[in-house]
Amino acid sequence: MVTGFSLSSLFGHFRSVYYEVFSFSNKLIKGHCKIWIFQPFYVLASGSLVTFLLAIMCAYLYLFPKFQPVTDSYETPKSSNSVGSCNVFEGTWIQDETYPLYNASDCPFAERGFNCLANGRKDRRYTKWRWKPNNCEIPSFNAREILEKLRGKRIAFVGDSLSRTQWESMICLLMTGVEDKRSVYEINGNKITKRIRFLGVRFSSFNLRIDFYRSVFLVQPGPVPRHAPKRVKSTLKLDQMDHISKEWTDTDVLIFNSGHWWTRTKLFEMGCYFQVGGSLKLGMPTTTAFKAALNTWASWVDTSINTNRTSVFFRTFEASHWRYVS
Repeated sequence: MVTGFSLSSLFGHFRSVYYEVFSFSNKLIKGHCKIWIFQPFYVLASGSLVTFLLAIMCAYLYLFPKFQPVTDSYETPKSSNSVGSCNVFEGTWIQDETYPLYNASDCPFAERGFNCLANGRKDRRYTKWRWKPNNCEIPSFNAREILEKLRGKRIAFVGDSLSRTQWESMICLLMTGVEDKRSVYEINGNKITKRIRFLGVRFSSFNLRIDFYRSVFLVQPGPVPRHAPKRVKSTLKLDQMDHISKEWTDTDVLIFNSGHWWTRTKLFEMGCYFQVGGSLKLGMPTTTAFKAALNTWASWVDTSINTNRTSVFFRTFEASHWRYVS
Protein backbone atom coordinates (compact mmCIF):
# COMPACT_ATOMS: atom_id res chain seq x y z
CA MET A 1 0.00 0.00 0.00
CA VAL A 2 1.22 3.47 -0.77
CA THR A 3 0.44 6.44 1.37
CA GLY A 4 0.54 10.17 0.80
CA PHE A 5 3.66 12.15 -0.02
CA SER A 6 5.25 15.44 0.95
CA LEU A 7 5.32 18.22 -1.60
CA SER A 8 7.13 20.64 0.67
CA SER A 9 10.22 20.83 -1.49
CA LEU A 10 8.10 21.57 -4.55
CA PHE A 11 5.41 23.97 -3.42
CA GLY A 12 5.53 24.20 0.35
CA HIS A 13 1.86 23.25 0.71
CA PHE A 14 2.26 19.76 2.12
CA ARG A 15 4.59 19.16 5.05
CA SER A 16 3.96 15.60 6.16
CA VAL A 17 5.90 12.65 4.82
CA TYR A 18 4.32 9.26 5.21
CA TYR A 19 5.45 5.77 4.50
CA GLU A 20 3.79 2.41 4.76
CA VAL A 21 3.79 -0.64 2.58
CA PHE A 22 2.74 -0.67 -1.07
CA SER A 23 1.08 -4.00 -1.87
CA PHE A 24 0.76 -5.40 -5.35
CA SER A 25 -1.41 -8.53 -5.02
CA ASN A 26 0.41 -9.84 -1.95
CA LYS A 27 3.28 -8.05 -0.17
CA LEU A 28 5.41 -6.33 -2.81
CA ILE A 29 7.24 -3.18 -1.92
CA LYS A 30 8.43 -1.72 1.35
CA GLY A 31 10.16 1.61 1.65
CA HIS A 32 10.44 5.10 3.03
CA CYS A 33 9.51 6.72 -0.26
CA LYS A 34 7.21 9.61 -0.98
CA ILE A 35 5.24 7.68 -3.56
CA TRP A 36 1.75 8.05 -4.85
CA ILE A 37 0.24 5.22 -6.83
CA PHE A 38 -2.34 6.31 -9.37
CA GLN A 39 -5.06 3.85 -10.23
CA PRO A 40 -6.04 3.56 -13.90
CA PHE A 41 -8.32 6.16 -15.37
CA TYR A 42 -10.57 4.38 -17.85
CA VAL A 43 -11.41 6.76 -20.62
CA LEU A 44 -14.11 6.75 -23.27
CA ALA A 45 -11.98 8.21 -26.03
CA SER A 46 -8.96 7.00 -27.93
CA GLY A 47 -5.79 8.97 -28.54
CA SER A 48 -3.70 11.03 -26.15
CA LEU A 49 -6.07 13.93 -25.54
CA VAL A 50 -7.31 12.42 -22.29
CA THR A 51 -4.13 10.76 -21.08
CA PHE A 52 -3.04 14.08 -19.58
CA LEU A 53 -5.51 13.58 -16.72
CA LEU A 54 -2.58 12.66 -14.48
CA ALA A 55 -0.84 15.94 -15.22
CA ILE A 56 -4.00 17.93 -14.58
CA MET A 57 -4.74 16.13 -11.33
CA CYS A 58 -1.16 16.51 -10.13
CA ALA A 59 -1.36 20.22 -10.77
CA TYR A 60 -4.63 20.54 -8.88
CA LEU A 61 -3.25 18.74 -5.86
CA TYR A 62 -0.03 20.73 -5.96
CA LEU A 63 -1.67 24.11 -6.20
CA PHE A 64 -4.64 23.73 -3.91
CA PRO A 65 -3.64 22.32 -0.51
CA LYS A 66 -7.19 21.77 0.68
CA PHE A 67 -7.29 18.74 -1.60
CA GLN A 68 -5.23 16.29 0.40
CA PRO A 69 -3.93 13.20 -1.43
CA VAL A 70 -6.03 10.16 -0.65
CA THR A 71 -4.28 6.98 0.43
CA ASP A 72 -4.76 4.43 -2.30
CA SER A 73 -4.23 0.73 -2.79
CA TYR A 74 -5.28 -1.59 -5.57
CA GLU A 75 -8.76 -1.76 -4.08
CA THR A 76 -11.29 0.90 -4.93
CA PRO A 77 -10.83 3.69 -2.35
CA LYS A 78 -13.83 4.61 -0.24
CA SER A 79 -15.35 8.06 -0.34
CA SER A 80 -14.07 10.61 2.11
CA ASN A 81 -16.35 13.38 3.32
CA SER A 82 -13.92 14.77 5.86
CA VAL A 83 -13.23 18.48 5.77
CA GLY A 84 -10.19 19.38 3.68
CA SER A 85 -10.00 16.13 1.72
CA CYS A 86 -10.97 15.12 -1.78
CA ASN A 87 -11.08 11.55 -3.03
CA VAL A 88 -10.27 12.17 -6.69
CA PHE A 89 -10.44 8.44 -7.47
CA GLU A 90 -14.21 8.13 -7.08
CA GLY A 91 -16.32 10.02 -9.56
CA THR A 92 -17.76 10.11 -13.05
CA TRP A 93 -16.92 11.48 -16.49
CA ILE A 94 -19.05 14.47 -17.43
CA GLN A 95 -19.29 16.59 -20.57
CA ASP A 96 -17.70 20.05 -20.28
CA GLU A 97 -18.07 22.47 -23.18
CA THR A 98 -14.96 24.41 -22.08
CA TYR A 99 -12.83 21.39 -23.06
CA PRO A 100 -10.41 20.53 -24.59
CA LEU A 101 -7.85 22.54 -22.66
CA TYR A 102 -5.50 22.76 -25.64
CA ASN A 103 -5.52 22.21 -29.39
CA ALA A 104 -3.09 19.44 -30.31
CA SER A 105 -2.70 20.87 -33.81
CA ASP A 106 -1.32 24.10 -32.30
CA CYS A 107 1.20 22.30 -30.09
CA PRO A 108 4.54 21.40 -31.74
CA PHE A 109 5.19 18.75 -29.09
CA ALA A 110 2.07 16.65 -29.81
CA GLU A 111 2.83 13.71 -32.10
CA ARG A 112 0.77 13.73 -35.27
CA GLY A 113 0.03 10.03 -34.83
CA PHE A 114 -1.91 10.74 -31.64
CA ASN A 115 -3.78 13.80 -32.95
CA CYS A 116 -7.13 12.20 -33.66
CA LEU A 117 -8.78 15.27 -35.21
CA ALA A 118 -5.83 15.98 -37.49
CA ASN A 119 -5.93 12.34 -38.59
CA GLY A 120 -9.54 12.60 -39.74
CA ARG A 121 -11.74 11.86 -36.76
CA LYS A 122 -15.02 13.69 -37.35
CA ASP A 123 -16.73 13.81 -33.95
CA ARG A 124 -15.41 16.09 -31.22
CA ARG A 125 -17.50 14.99 -28.26
CA TYR A 126 -14.69 12.74 -27.01
CA THR A 127 -12.59 15.86 -26.32
CA LYS A 128 -15.23 17.21 -23.92
CA TRP A 129 -14.96 14.63 -21.16
CA ARG A 130 -13.92 15.91 -17.74
CA TRP A 131 -13.41 13.88 -14.58
CA LYS A 132 -15.72 14.95 -11.72
CA PRO A 133 -15.08 13.54 -8.22
CA ASN A 134 -18.25 12.58 -6.37
CA ASN A 135 -17.88 14.74 -3.28
CA CYS A 136 -15.82 17.76 -4.29
CA GLU A 137 -14.92 20.11 -7.12
CA ILE A 138 -11.48 20.22 -8.71
CA PRO A 139 -10.40 23.81 -9.47
CA SER A 140 -10.09 24.86 -13.08
CA PHE A 141 -6.75 24.29 -14.74
CA ASN A 142 -4.62 27.43 -14.68
CA ALA A 143 -1.49 26.99 -16.80
CA ARG A 144 0.12 30.27 -15.82
CA GLU A 145 -0.27 29.65 -12.11
CA ILE A 146 1.14 26.14 -12.43
CA LEU A 147 4.12 27.43 -14.42
CA GLU A 148 4.88 29.88 -11.63
CA LYS A 149 4.72 27.11 -9.06
CA LEU A 150 7.04 24.97 -11.20
CA ARG A 151 9.56 27.75 -11.78
CA GLY A 152 13.12 26.45 -11.47
CA LYS A 153 12.04 22.79 -11.25
CA ARG A 154 12.80 19.63 -13.21
CA ILE A 155 10.15 16.99 -13.88
CA ALA A 156 10.83 13.61 -15.49
CA PHE A 157 8.39 11.09 -16.96
CA VAL A 158 9.81 7.56 -17.20
CA GLY A 159 8.12 4.64 -18.91
CA ASP A 160 6.54 3.57 -22.19
CA SER A 161 4.53 5.39 -24.86
CA LEU A 162 1.65 6.04 -22.46
CA SER A 163 4.05 7.98 -20.27
CA ARG A 164 5.38 9.78 -23.35
CA THR A 165 1.94 10.94 -24.46
CA GLN A 166 1.22 12.21 -20.94
CA TRP A 167 4.54 14.06 -21.11
CA GLU A 168 3.51 15.58 -24.44
CA SER A 169 0.10 16.58 -23.12
CA MET A 170 1.51 18.19 -19.99
CA ILE A 171 3.84 20.28 -22.14
CA CYS A 172 0.98 21.28 -24.45
CA LEU A 173 -1.19 22.18 -21.47
CA LEU A 174 1.49 24.37 -19.93
CA MET A 175 2.28 26.03 -23.27
CA THR A 176 -1.17 27.63 -23.17
CA GLY A 177 0.19 29.80 -20.35
CA VAL A 178 3.32 30.89 -22.25
CA GLU A 179 3.26 34.12 -24.25
CA ASP A 180 6.41 33.53 -26.31
CA LYS A 181 6.04 30.00 -27.70
CA ARG A 182 9.60 30.15 -29.06
CA SER A 183 10.85 30.12 -25.47
CA VAL A 184 9.74 26.47 -25.21
CA TYR A 185 12.02 24.04 -27.04
CA GLU A 186 13.49 20.53 -27.03
CA ILE A 187 16.93 20.94 -25.51
CA ASN A 188 18.74 18.91 -28.20
CA GLY A 189 16.66 20.13 -31.11
CA ASN A 190 15.07 16.69 -31.56
CA LYS A 191 11.66 16.05 -33.02
CA ILE A 192 9.21 14.22 -30.77
CA THR A 193 9.45 10.55 -31.65
CA LYS A 194 9.34 7.16 -29.97
CA ARG A 195 12.72 6.30 -31.48
CA ILE A 196 14.66 8.49 -29.03
CA ARG A 197 15.17 7.29 -25.46
CA PHE A 198 15.51 10.79 -24.04
CA LEU A 199 13.58 13.95 -24.82
CA GLY A 200 13.73 17.14 -22.79
CA VAL A 201 11.68 20.30 -23.17
CA ARG A 202 12.72 23.55 -21.54
CA PHE A 203 10.42 26.43 -20.63
CA SER A 204 13.19 29.03 -20.63
CA SER A 205 11.08 31.87 -19.24
CA PHE A 206 10.42 29.77 -16.13
CA ASN A 207 13.71 27.85 -15.95
CA LEU A 208 11.56 24.70 -16.04
CA ARG A 209 12.55 21.42 -17.67
CA ILE A 210 10.20 18.52 -18.37
CA ASP A 211 11.93 15.33 -19.53
CA PHE A 212 10.89 11.97 -20.88
CA TYR A 213 12.95 8.77 -20.64
CA ARG A 214 11.85 5.69 -22.53
CA SER A 215 12.25 2.71 -20.21
CA VAL A 216 9.33 0.38 -20.81
CA PHE A 217 10.39 -2.20 -18.20
CA LEU A 218 12.30 0.10 -15.81
CA VAL A 219 14.82 -2.73 -15.27
CA GLN A 220 17.90 -3.49 -17.36
CA PRO A 221 17.69 -5.34 -20.70
CA GLY A 222 20.52 -7.81 -21.13
CA PRO A 223 22.20 -9.99 -23.75
CA VAL A 224 21.79 -13.74 -24.15
CA PRO A 225 23.60 -15.61 -21.35
CA ARG A 226 26.12 -18.29 -22.27
CA HIS A 227 24.65 -21.75 -22.85
CA ALA A 228 21.10 -20.37 -23.03
CA PRO A 229 18.53 -22.24 -25.18
CA LYS A 230 18.20 -21.06 -28.76
CA ARG A 231 14.78 -19.54 -28.11
CA VAL A 232 16.39 -16.96 -25.80
CA LYS A 233 17.26 -13.84 -27.81
CA SER A 234 17.56 -11.36 -24.92
CA THR A 235 16.88 -11.06 -21.20
CA LEU A 236 15.46 -8.69 -18.62
CA LYS A 237 17.66 -8.42 -15.53
CA LEU A 238 14.97 -8.16 -12.87
CA ASP A 239 17.40 -7.27 -10.10
CA GLN A 240 19.05 -4.35 -11.91
CA MET A 241 17.61 -0.94 -12.79
CA ASP A 242 17.84 0.39 -16.32
CA HIS A 243 21.33 1.85 -16.79
CA ILE A 244 19.87 5.27 -17.62
CA SER A 245 18.30 5.46 -14.14
CA LYS A 246 21.32 7.48 -12.99
CA GLU A 247 19.90 10.35 -15.04
CA TRP A 248 16.61 10.36 -13.09
CA THR A 249 17.92 11.28 -9.67
CA ASP A 250 18.39 15.04 -10.02
CA THR A 251 14.68 15.84 -10.29
CA ASP A 252 11.92 17.48 -8.30
CA VAL A 253 9.14 15.22 -9.58
CA LEU A 254 9.47 11.68 -10.99
CA ILE A 255 6.48 10.07 -12.73
CA PHE A 256 6.89 6.39 -13.61
CA ASN A 257 4.77 3.91 -15.50
CA SER A 258 5.24 0.33 -16.59
CA GLY A 259 3.04 -2.65 -17.31
CA HIS A 260 1.88 -2.62 -20.92
CA TRP A 261 4.98 -4.41 -22.17
CA TRP A 262 4.80 -7.15 -19.55
CA THR A 263 2.97 -9.60 -21.82
CA ARG A 264 3.84 -12.85 -23.57
CA THR A 265 3.68 -11.19 -26.98
CA LYS A 266 6.13 -8.46 -25.97
CA LEU A 267 8.43 -10.86 -24.15
CA PHE A 268 8.44 -14.61 -24.76
CA GLU A 269 7.26 -14.47 -28.36
CA MET A 270 10.11 -12.04 -29.03
CA GLY A 271 12.61 -14.36 -27.33
CA CYS A 272 12.98 -12.23 -24.20
CA TYR A 273 13.19 -14.10 -20.87
CA PHE A 274 13.91 -13.14 -17.29
CA GLN A 275 17.21 -13.23 -15.45
CA VAL A 276 18.10 -12.80 -11.77
CA GLY A 277 21.79 -12.58 -11.04
CA GLY A 278 23.41 -15.13 -13.31
CA SER A 279 20.36 -17.38 -13.33
CA LEU A 280 18.00 -17.56 -16.31
CA LYS A 281 14.37 -17.94 -15.20
CA LEU A 282 12.74 -19.64 -18.19
CA GLY A 283 9.61 -20.72 -16.33
CA MET A 284 8.92 -17.49 -14.43
CA PRO A 285 5.44 -16.04 -15.14
CA THR A 286 5.24 -12.43 -16.28
CA THR A 287 3.25 -11.44 -13.16
CA THR A 288 5.98 -12.79 -10.89
CA ALA A 289 8.64 -11.04 -12.95
CA PHE A 290 6.71 -7.77 -12.85
CA LYS A 291 6.56 -7.98 -9.05
CA ALA A 292 10.31 -8.62 -8.90
CA ALA A 293 10.99 -5.66 -11.19
CA LEU A 294 8.83 -3.37 -9.06
CA ASN A 295 10.67 -4.54 -5.96
CA THR A 296 13.90 -3.54 -7.67
CA TRP A 297 12.39 -0.19 -8.65
CA ALA A 298 11.14 0.50 -5.11
CA SER A 299 14.51 -0.41 -3.60
CA TRP A 300 16.19 1.97 -6.05
CA VAL A 301 13.83 4.79 -5.11
CA ASP A 302 14.48 4.11 -1.43
CA THR A 303 18.27 4.19 -1.80
CA SER A 304 18.88 6.59 -4.70
CA ILE A 305 16.22 9.30 -4.46
CA ASN A 306 16.31 12.17 -2.01
CA THR A 307 12.67 12.12 -1.00
CA ASN A 308 13.09 15.34 0.94
CA ARG A 309 13.34 16.97 -2.46
CA THR A 310 11.76 14.60 -4.99
CA SER A 311 8.12 13.52 -5.14
CA VAL A 312 7.66 10.11 -6.79
CA PHE A 313 4.55 8.98 -8.66
CA PHE A 314 3.82 5.57 -10.15
CA ARG A 315 1.13 5.20 -12.79
CA THR A 316 -0.65 1.88 -13.01
CA PHE A 317 -2.42 0.52 -16.08
CA GLU A 318 -4.75 2.66 -18.14
CA ALA A 319 -6.67 2.23 -21.36
CA SER A 320 -4.43 1.79 -24.39
CA HIS A 321 -4.12 4.65 -26.85
CA TRP A 322 -4.30 2.17 -29.72
CA ARG A 323 -7.80 1.37 -30.91
CA TYR A 324 -8.94 0.01 -34.24
CA VAL A 325 -11.90 1.83 -35.75
CA SER A 326 -13.41 0.40 -38.91
